[in-house]
Amino acid sequence: MMQLYIIRHGETPWNAEGRLQGQTDIPLNENGIRLAKITGEALKDVPFDFAISSPLKRARQTAELVLAGRDIPILEDARIEELGFGSWEGLGCRKANFEIPSEHFQDFYKDPFHFQTAADGETIEQLCARTKAFWEDLVGNPDWQEKTILIASHGCACRGILHNVYEDKTDFWHGCVPPNCAVNIVSVTGGKAVLEAADRIYYDVSECVDSAPGKRSIHIDDMQAQTVIKLIKKVGLKVPDAFA
Repeated sequence: MMQLYIIRHGETPWNAEGRLQGQTDIPLNENGIRLAKITGEALKDVPFDFAISSPLKRARQTAELVLAGRDIPILEDARIEELGFGSWEGLGCRKANFEIPSEHFQDFYKDPFHFQTAADGETIEQLCARTKAFWEDLVGNPDWQEKTILIASHGCACRGILHNVYEDKTDFWHGCVPPNCAVNIVSVTGGKAVLEAADRIYYDVSECVDSAPGKRSIHIDDMQAQTVIKLIKKVGLKVPDAFA
């Protein structure tokens, strides 16, 4: 059986500032490094054979930090780079700093298969085509059928990879953009993939907002907030007022 641990990179300065990153090569910030280290500690007993990373720094750094102290090779594959937003990269995408020259940007979340990006950007269909090619090469490799593999990628690209696993092909996001350092665990046997764990995070979800003095905050978008709310409710905690 092949075991895949598909992880989104840790937080970056542009994540924290609410800017579109796409294929701009932004490294992790201090908090992103911290989240990757926490995740690496949680996965320290997973017997990874190797990792495959997007070539972008934030994904590669995340893989290196998760695997720190272990002599595990990291391959790179450009097919799992983030969706390219072209000339929109670097622009603010939150309500407080919105700079994107489109009235329909929310289609990226609400109707991604009809999302119209910048003229020099990439569509969801194009992303899914390259992540499908990656997936087919991955699960079809006869030498990898019994391997345990870490895959370090990006929010949209992770969903593109998982689009090959999800039964409902009409639902791209499956509820949210994966939080930073969220891990999806997939088992593959005889070409059949099963999602064993979805968007698992190993850090304290209460740190996702400035809810207490001295706490670090993880900056999240509206869709990620919904995921955090579900997680908080699942463990029986009160949803912080900041999410209201």
